[in-house]
Amino acid sequence: MAVPSKYASNVKKALGSLRRSNNEGLRWRMLDDAKGQVLGRLASQIATVVQGKDKPTYTPNREEGDMCIVVNAKDICVTGRKLTDKTYYWHTGYVGHLKERSLKDQMEKDPTEVIRKAVLRMLPRNKLRNDRDRKLRIYAGSDHPFGDLPLEPCGMPPILEPYEMPPRQVRELRPRARRAMIRAEKKLELQSQGNTDNRKSKKKEEEAEISG
Repeated sequence: MAVPSKYASNVKKALGSLRRSNNEGLRWRMLDDAKGQVLGRLASQIATVVQGKDKPTYTPNREEGDMCIVVNAKDICVTGRKLTDKTYYWHTGYVGHLKERSLKDQMEKDPTEVIRKAVLRMLPRNKLRNDRDRKLRIYAGSDHPFGDLPLEPCGMPPILEPYEMPPRQVRELRPRARRAMIRAEKKLELQSQGNTDNRKSKKKEEEAEISG
């Protein structure tokens, strides 16, 4: 398969990291669609896959993570007001040259860097961090060059395994909070009933005055 020129550097980085790391049990995990996924939850799952924490052979001082390919990075979403309130800072090295960019502007410029920075800040800061970064391939659209790419270290094409995001676990309300919510709902119902009763009584009084 002829790799497009725009993906050539990404392929070289991925293959370079594979040559330096342990390829025994290496899997290619494919996150088919990041559309609608929350940034923080998505990054935490990617960090788990890249470190190999979902394997029974996980060891903190060894690099046994899997390759992770993420597509449609431009369609991720965030909660709250992070799109306008979250800001990225960097310094150019010159005096007074502290630069900043909002999450919205960064999504328009390069959405892949948003996911990459979120994942890197979840990884331990040690010598394995760079190799784990090279095992993460993020693409803004649905195109990627790893479909039929032959790998030199193992001599066989990768088998892309689909990775499904785990279902979101919603924590149940505590008993005290549940009772408070029930009381608030009942209070609103009583207030609405009282408003309707007052309206009916006022209407009857007006009709009686008109008839009298």
